[in-house]
Amino acid sequence: MDSILFDLGFIQIKWYSFLILIATIIGYILVFKEAKKRGISNDQLNDLLFYLFIISIIGARLYYVLFNLKYYLSDPLEIFAMWHGGLAIHGGIIAGLIYLIVYSKKKKLNLFLMTDILVVPLILAQSIGRWGNFFNGEAFGRIVSLKFLRNIHLPQFIIDGMYINGAYREPTFLYESVLSIIGFLVLIVIRKKLKIKTGTLTGIYLIWYGIERLIIETFRSDSLMLGPLKIAQIISIIGIIGGGYLIVKTKNNKLYVKDKLIVK
Repeated sequence: MDSILFDLGFIQIKWYSFLILIATIIGYILVFKEAKKRGISNDQLNDLLFYLFIISIIGARLYYVLFNLKYYLSDPLEIFAMWHGGLAIHGGIIAGLIYLIVYSKKKKLNLFLMTDILVVPLILAQSIGRWGNFFNGEAFGRIVSLKFLRNIHLPQFIIDGMYINGAYREPTFLYESVLSIIGFLVLIVIRKKLKIKTGTLTGIYLIWYGIERLIIETFRSDSLMLGPLKIAQIISIIGIIGGGYLIVKTKNNKLYVKDKLIVK
C-alpha cells in the first residue's frame, strides 16, 4: 500500500500525516463545541489544546522510540522521522494527561470536566489514526490466507494493503478502528441521554478502550514488547482498573443532565 497521498516533487504528503491532521481538526471542532456548553472560554481552550497536541505527539513518539530503542540508537536521525510511522497512543495519552493535570491545577479548572470533554473526540481520532497505520503497513495481525480476508468481505484495497512482508495479515487496525467508532457513539449517547457524574465519561472511556486494546493486542503481531509481555496489554489492564475506580470515586461529583452541568 502506497503511503504517499500527494507527491508534488519538492514535497510529499503522506497518508499518515494527513490522517493525523484530519483527526486533529475534527477533534478540535468537537472539543470547542462541547466546551462552549460547559462555559469554558475559547482563550483557555486555545492555550490548552495547542500545547496538549504538541506534548501528546512528543509523548507518543518517545514512548514508541523507548520500546524500539535498539533500532533507533543504530540510526538516531530516524527518531525525528515521524512520517515513517511510530506513534504509540498510550504514550500520547500519558504525556497529555500529565500536562492536563498541571494545566488544570494552574488554571483552576476541573480536571475531570476537561477529560470528559476530551475523551469523546480522542477515541474518534484514534479510529481515524488507525487508517494511518494501514497506509504505513503497521498495526497488523497474524499471517492469514487470502481466503480468510475475502471471507470477512473486505474491500479489495484493504486486502491488497494487508499483504505485508510477503504474506497476508489479519487487519487488526480495522478491528480497532471499528471498535473505536462504536466507542465514540456509545460515549456520545451516554453524554446526551444519561445522568452522569463528572469523571464518569472518562472512566467509561478507560474501560472501553482498555478492553478493546486488550483484545486486539492478542491478535497483533507487531506489538511493542516488554520482555515477553505486550506492553499495551499491561497498560490496558491498568486503564480498565483505573476506569472502574474513577467511576466509583466520582459518584459524589457534580452531575451532568444532558448538556448542562449542574453544580451541587
